Amino acid sequence: MRALTIDRSDPSGLRLADAPDPVPTSGQALIRVQAISLNPAEFRYVLPGAPDGAVIGWDAAGVVERAAADGTGPAVGTPVTTLGLSGAWAELRAVDTGLIGTVPTTADPGAMSTLPVAAGTALRALRELGPILGRRILVTGASGAVGRFAVQLGRRAGAHVIAVARDPAAAVELRDLGAAEVVTDPAEVTAPVRGAVDLVGDTWLPSAFAALGEGGTLVTAGAAASAAAAFDPGALLADPLRHTRSIVTFFLMGGDGIDTDLTWLAGELAAGRLRTRIAWRGDWADATPAVAAVRDSRLPGKAVLDLT
Repeated sequence: MRALTIDRSDPSGLRLADAPDPVPTSGQALIRVQAISLNPAEFRYVLPGAPDGAVIGWDAAGVVERAAADGTGPAVGTPVTTLGLSGAWAELRAVDTGLIGTVPTTADPGAMSTLPVAAGTALRALRELGPILGRRILVTGASGAVGRFAVQLGRRAGAHVIAVARDPAAAVELRDLGAAEVVTDPAEVTAPVRGAVDLVGDTWLPSAFAALGEGGTLVTAGAAASAAAAFDPGALLADPLRHTRSIVTFFLMGGDGIDTDLTWLAGELAAGRLRTRIAWRGDWADATPAVAAVRDSRLPGKAVLDLT
């Protein structure tokens, strides 16, 4: 098969080359990949430690070429979107059936490939907040891929969503996606919030925690900023109005129900009840511009590579 393999002799760090076909286990389906989407964290955390020749990547959409031998998962020919720790950037991908969502037959594979990491993270982060109907919640990094989905899903769940985005120009779009308020720094939030989803880190993480009221939960689900977060002495202590607050993390691919979540998200996106933003799309044979833009976090949305 062909794959985007790690090659540090290439300026992009990747090269389209031949690679061995994956061999599925009994609980994996073999997917013929049609589109992949790139994530900045893949370049920040995965690529630097991967050996030359490796095939990495988390998000891919395509069609089931061989169903899982144990009888789980979708049948041959089913359009799907998939999640995994590696192997997405290739013509063929072996995926655990619990990480496969089925998609409508008329859906665009490129759009579907943007869902697993971004929308999956947003959905699971909001669940960690507990019931949010009628409650105020905060989303930092709201103009990014995960943040945009979190704003939409939070509004769908009945929350009063306060979106935080550094660029004031993002306000119009974020309000259109469902944000009730848009600010440029979480420190601007004066009234307490019940929950916060932080996707940035750095100084915004302690500011988001400081915005929590009694019983509030902060979910840290990303670290777009490169600097480490630091809490001032006493910042984690409680007071009469801000006690029993918590900070929560989670592993996206841990737990059950990911296949169900991805299937639901795919249906919502295909029906127009959920929106994605593709900022760059092109053939994977010319991936260098997309790789550079994603690596440097220069895109106001997802980068999608179509396999031809």
